[in-house]
Amino acid sequence: MATIQDIVVSAAINILSAIVFLLAFAFLRLQPINDRVYFPKWYLKGARESPSHGGAFVRKFVNLDMRSYLKFLSWMPAALKMPEDELISHAGLDSAVYLRIYLIGLKIFAPIALLAFIVLVPVNWTNDTLQLMKDVEHSNIDKLSISNIPSGSKRFAAHLAMAYVVTFWTCYVLLREYEIVSKMRLRFLASEKRRPDQFTVLVRNIPPDSDESMSELAEHFFLVNHPDHYLTHQVVYNANELAKLVKEKKKMKNWLDYYQLKYERNTSKRPTTKTGFLGCFGSTVDAIEYYTSEIEEIEKEEAEEREKIVKDPKSVVPAAFVSFRSRWGAAVCAQTQQTSNPTVWLTEWAPEPRDVYWDNLSIPFVSLTVRRLIVAVSFFFLNFFYVVPITFVQSLANIEGIEKAAPFLKPLIDMRFIKSFIQGFLPGIALKIFLILLPSILMFMSKVEGLISVSSLERRSASKYFIFLFFNVFLGSIIAGSALEQLKRYLHQSANQIPITIGVAIPMKATFFITYIMVDGWAGVAGEILRLKPLIIFHLKNFFLVKTEKDREEAMNPGSIGFDSNEPQIQLYFLLGLVYAVVTPFLLPFILIFFGFAYMVYRHQVINVYNQEYESGAAFWPSVHGRIITALIISQLLLLGLLSTKGAGQSTPVLLVLPVVTFYFHKYCKSRYEPAFVKYPLQEAMRKDTLERARDPGFDLKGYLMNAYIHPVFKDDDHEKFSVADEPEAEQVLVATKRQSRRNTPVPSKYNGSESPSLPEIVNDQRL
Repeated sequence: MATIQDIVVSAAINILSAIVFLLAFAFLRLQPINDRVYFPKWYLKGARESPSHGGAFVRKFVNLDMRSYLKFLSWMPAALKMPEDELISHAGLDSAVYLRIYLIGLKIFAPIALLAFIVLVPVNWTNDTLQLMKDVEHSNIDKLSISNIPSGSKRFAAHLAMAYVVTFWTCYVLLREYEIVSKMRLRFLASEKRRPDQFTVLVRNIPPDSDESMSELAEHFFLVNHPDHYLTHQVVYNANELAKLVKEKKKMKNWLDYYQLKYERNTSKRPTTKTGFLGCFGSTVDAIEYYTSEIEEIEKEEAEEREKIVKDPKSVVPAAFVSFRSRWGAAVCAQTQQTSNPTVWLTEWAPEPRDVYWDNLSIPFVSLTVRRLIVAVSFFFLNFFYVVPITFVQSLANIEGIEKAAPFLKPLIDMRFIKSFIQGFLPGIALKIFLILLPSILMFMSKVEGLISVSSLERRSASKYFIFLFFNVFLGSIIAGSALEQLKRYLHQSANQIPITIGVAIPMKATFFITYIMVDGWAGVAGEILRLKPLIIFHLKNFFLVKTEKDREEAMNPGSIGFDSNEPQIQLYFLLGLVYAVVTPFLLPFILIFFGFAYMVYRHQVINVYNQEYESGAAFWPSVHGRIITALIISQLLLLGLLSTKGAGQSTPVLLVLPVVTFYFHKYCKSRYEPAFVKYPLQEAMRKDTLERARDPGFDLKGYLMNAYIHPVFKDDDHEKFSVADEPEAEQVLVATKRQSRRNTPVPSKYNGSESPSLPEIVNDQRL
């Protein structure tokens, strides 16, 4: 059980770690040799060049200007200086709205923390309930919690009132933010430049036809059903094997470049390598000749695979990117049902080209349900088996348990500093270590589900991560921790007294979460700005592989926000803050420090470092809002259960109002604001189309969209192999069907000169 002294030791360790990281960053960012690591975004934008200094050679690597070191904290005000509109223009709406999540934390918890310390802390402190319970482990911090209130006390009225304040203030802040963000999204979409995804729809589950190819079938269907708006289309190829070959060739070229550079530096000796695993096993061969021959072999396989994709109809996936003449036409198609059979010709907005996750486009649509079931079962067992490491982490916070398991450590553990270190710091860092690999596992599971965009993959992974954090980190830590700490009391009392013991023990787990917040939210955030791993990797690549300026740009790794892992972590802090605001207010200042410090750090990273892979227009915001609402309802239900164990059952009707009000508030926000994030208003589409036609009437839209959704491995190929014929728009005609029943029948249409087209037979022939 962590005491105030343990918390002080943990705070000292984490604050010292954060200061060391910040000082190291302040020094390293000023060195010319590290400029591309700490300012890569400006290099990618072409707005920054490598620092050049005259004079001594050492100036190219080390900053010798002593005056610059006196301003080592100048990055902090600089990070806050850029206005939000300029930030959106510089980094995109996704990044700007992500930063607002930290501001919401400050807006919600700053007034609540102030009020809680004025009202609840004196109410909790001026009791002696825990002192009278001799068989319950507790510390001075626990005296500030609701556990120190005697059962049936009238003082619980203060906690009930505070619960109402927390609920209504949180809902007010969320309502204002939802309104602001929805307006930001609509304004962003209205002001954004032309993009291929604004005109394009992804069509999936195209029914096969024995007489027509997938490309002909798609063109025929949309010329019939969207005759005034269809422009062009691009069928989807299964190029996953080809992508593997391209990736393997790139890796081989990197090794070849490395050994060629090594040979240029020392021409007296030819470099060698081994042909086995990782170049550590097998026979020794000439490295340059070996990798040259490997590249030639891969190029032959690559050419064969490309030819196979072009000629084999089975390489074509029953899906296509269909582009329209206007945003209005694309919006109508994307947001409507195409046929009477709702399982075929399924349409949705196409992701922007850089957001497409090409590997999953080849997954048969019918297998997606099975995949999701498999992933759901796997996720359940992952949650279940993670209870073991969580219990281990909680055992670290229980000194008595360690002494019983390893009695020879008792003299060492009894030392004051060691004991404070174990209880105040070790559990938090151990939990952090156990969670390191989890985001990668959850991202893999999301990819197995078959989602077709990077943004949707990150949103799905974030949802899984939040569920995991709730059940394992939050509930798991509370249940396992309270059971370990109060084990003696559990074993020597009647069964009907166990809920009361849990009710007393849950608030006291605040000390564990405080240590975790300091490790993850203080030292962890400071470590983020240092970027130690990208720094090391960049210099290794720069030393061994970089030969040209282009190589140097590829060696930079700006990274991205990492929405799939960072956002659920933020939601954990919302959950902890909302749960413990009424139960143990002492935790709130630690959360406030996290939100303020993280906002400043991530704002700096967004401005100078991160290069977001895609732009979704803040499509993730409804999920963020929903998870905060979920955390609020969880806090209300836990308080309801907690008060029922404290002899305050009469408060149940009063508290039951809060989850109901919160739920209906969420429904209101969902119906009022969420459509702006899932649909594109036809009025806005028409307005933007009209303005664009007036400003640029001669723009070649078909040429602009023709190859926008070509698979990346085909980008350097002859696009005509993978695109529909490039006809002039005025001459575009409705293709004649190749089905046996219609083979010799002309197709009447306004596109081939008929003044009054008759399409019933064609429509009936589409297998609707």
